[in-house]
Amino acid sequence: MSLPKFKRILLKLSGEVLMGNQPFGIDTDFVAEMASEMKAAKDTGLELCLVIGGGNIFRGMAGAAKGMDRAQADYMGMLATIMNALAMQSALEKIGVETRVQSAIQMDEVCEPVIRRRAERHLEKGRIVIFAAGVGSPYFTTDSGAALRAAEMKCDALLKGTSVDGVYDDDPKKNAAAKRYVTVDYDTVLANNLKVMDASAVALCRDNEIPIVVFSIREHGNLARVLAGEGTHTIVQKEA
Repeated sequence: MSLPKFKRILLKLSGEVLMGNQPFGIDTDFVAEMASEMKAAKDTGLELCLVIGGGNIFRGMAGAAKGMDRAQADYMGMLATIMNALAMQSALEKIGVETRVQSAIQMDEVCEPVIRRRAERHLEKGRIVIFAAGVGSPYFTTDSGAALRAAEMKCDALLKGTSVDGVYDDDPKKNAAAKRYVTVDYDTVLANNLKVMDASAVALCRDNEIPIVVFSIREHGNLARVLAGEGTHTIVQKEA
């Protein structure tokens, strides 16, 4: 299914994709490749916001599962997202793309606080705005943070770049017969627990009529193909 022409999008990347082929941390070569794809998208006139998870460094829920205090573990995960945001900022600015990192946890020495109207000005000036630290509170995922920022910034769509090329009716890594949706409505995603994003993120996108486009970011050039209405992806939107 082809996509409409977007003026402003929020791109959500899972932290794991920044690992590239490494088992942990940040693969600088892969981050540089992602930066080039974002520059190509921005050069078409697109206004681009970015949210990156922190799972390549530390995942709060995993820490809590091992006995850590959940709130403390979530704050550690937020710090991981700031590290990823700074890594991406460095890669983007190395190729001449102006960026600003805005963090939901105040950290004035390294980034700006999240200020919506300031972020608006950055986008209007052609900068990429990277939102870090989720919503700034524990018990919320970076998916929720991405949905919140997409709504705040009045984005036309939320693009989720993952390791999977869309939304399936079952886990395609475990079930070879799993079928990929071309398009699916928000309520089906929530009712069937399809694991696109967490439920609060999907509901926030539904309530603000922000389509979610799920695609594989690991395929070289796939961001440009998806924005052009090509490539393999799934669109989550309201029922036609």
